[in-house]
Amino acid sequence: MRRSLFALALLLLAPGAMAQGMDLPQLPPDSIVQALPSALPAGGTFDLRSMTEDPQQVSLGLKLLALLTVLAMVPSFLMMVTSFTRIVVVLSFVRRAMGVNEVPPTPVILGLALFLTFFVMAPVLTEINEIALQPYLNEEIGPGEALGQAEGPLREFMMEQTRRRDLALFVRLSRIDPPATPEDVPFHVLVPAFMISELKTAFTIGFMIYIPFLVIDMVVSSILLSMGMLMLPPILISLPFKVILFVLVDGWNLIIGSLIAGYM
Repeated sequence: MRRSLFALALLLLAPGAMAQGMDLPQLPPDSIVQALPSALPAGGTFDLRSMTEDPQQVSLGLKLLALLTVLAMVPSFLMMVTSFTRIVVVLSFVRRAMGVNEVPPTPVILGLALFLTFFVMAPVLTEINEIALQPYLNEEIGPGEALGQAEGPLREFMMEQTRRRDLALFVRLSRIDPPATPEDVPFHVLVPAFMISELKTAFTIGFMIYIPFLVIDMVVSSILLSMGMLMLPPILISLPFKVILFVLVDGWNLIIGSLIAGYM
């Protein structure tokens, strides 16, 4: 069997080796013909039906597919049910309002938003670990029960940050009966309501951030216009003033403190 596979490998690699000018020993035609049938399964063809008849292989394949699907959805899950969306949008507004589109760089903004998200979500993640993850790892509860236990702290966090108007919108669009308690709200209704609430809050904070920098731009533009310096871009003069103002008032401390306080 090993000799047959080796002969088949040489057969497949021979064209590439010849293209590179390598001299490989030529196999007799009879050896090649004998190698091909022995390298294939019984019957000379791959039978997909026989491969799927084993329930254990099918179960393993489905579990692997589910695992890959969950891993692919982790970034989206992070953005949908945590504070990441609000934080990254506000930090992007700060950079845009100052007029420094590349400072801090985008990887720095995303990294800061990610670790601030971990900081905000630490109490929720700790509770999920205690009531759902550890019991599941210790085989005290099943996967379904663990998922239900983990949903409770996350649902409570999202309900506190979701506006009732946004929640009512998706309840109406989903054509379900009005829930009597917050626990009766379906998760697929709560998630989009939470997201648009986070976006509205982030845009509101971004508007407040824009105001002082806009005042500086207007003052600089008025001064340049009164001096007749029409060809000089106002942004070129106002940028240092905006940066020094942001540094003097300790802008990062104020913005990050306000963002974190909004979740406490």
